[in-house]
Amino acid sequence: MAKTTPRKSTSHAWTGVFPAITTQMHKDGSLDLESTARHAEVLIKSGISGLVFLGSLGENQSLSASEKRLVMSEMVKAVKGRVTVVAGVAETSTAEACAFAKDCEAVGTDGFMLMPAMNYKTTDADESMAHLRTVAKSTGLPIMIYNNPISYGNDITPEMFAKLADVKNFTSLKESSGNTRRITDLRNLLGDRYSIFTGVDDLALESAVLGIDGWVAGTGIAFPEQNQYLWDLMQAGEWTKALEIYRWFTPLLHLDVNVKFVQFIKLCVQEAGLGKEWVRAPRMILKGAERKAVLKIIHDGIAACPKVPKRK
Repeated sequence: MAKTTPRKSTSHAWTGVFPAITTQMHKDGSLDLESTARHAEVLIKSGISGLVFLGSLGENQSLSASEKRLVMSEMVKAVKGRVTVVAGVAETSTAEACAFAKDCEAVGTDGFMLMPAMNYKTTDADESMAHLRTVAKSTGLPIMIYNNPISYGNDITPEMFAKLADVKNFTSLKESSGNTRRITDLRNLLGDRYSIFTGVDDLALESAVLGIDGWVAGTGIAFPEQNQYLWDLMQAGEWTKALEIYRWFTPLLHLDVNVKFVQFIKLCVQEAGLGKEWVRAPRMILKGAERKAVLKIIHDGIAACPKVPKRK
């Protein structure tokens, strides 16, 4: 593949790699904030642009309200303004989502990744948009709308994003429908109104070809240098080099699209020496044949892990 001229970046503040970091825990399921901060430090040094705390991979819905507020308060302190700090908002009601956004803003969070209200899978577009609009009114900070109809049963279509475009602090969207056609549909309908992030690891290169602005990375938190290098290559239009990295990475990236992706990726982080696999119940760590199969993918990936140039 020949090198191509990359798409001109948008004027949005949020572009680049925003890893969705795990919430590290002790074996008993209690928070391990020191380990979470250490992992964040490694990710920051790899050259990322932002960090998403308390996303799906961060086990948002398994944490109590007070725990989530503690995580954000402590992680804002740990990051010290070096990259954008984003809090996942995945509350079960609109009122709770608004309250959480206000509290996170008060401790210095830079913005939000807003999911639909959990536990209620509406098929009514007006209800979905009303939830998003109401939460946006509770804060002046930038918001990335997270569209993942496969996991959350609420599909925010390109036409719905067009209707939401009048909300100024809706600045970004995370497209995780698994349908890369959506990227072009969004561009054709809305141009650069939103910065578009992919949230599906094993569609990262395909999405980059279509002109995304960022990547909310999952498995890459275990291989931060390689993940960032892949992004840099794609943004530079170095497709031959990018494809070589992507082919090595793909078996690992597939770990991001399984129901047990939290357990898979936490195990990956552990085997890479960047944290522990402990999860919060009702999740359980992997066992038996499933664990053996996932460990083989991880260990094969580590053994073949390409060395990448040091960042300048």
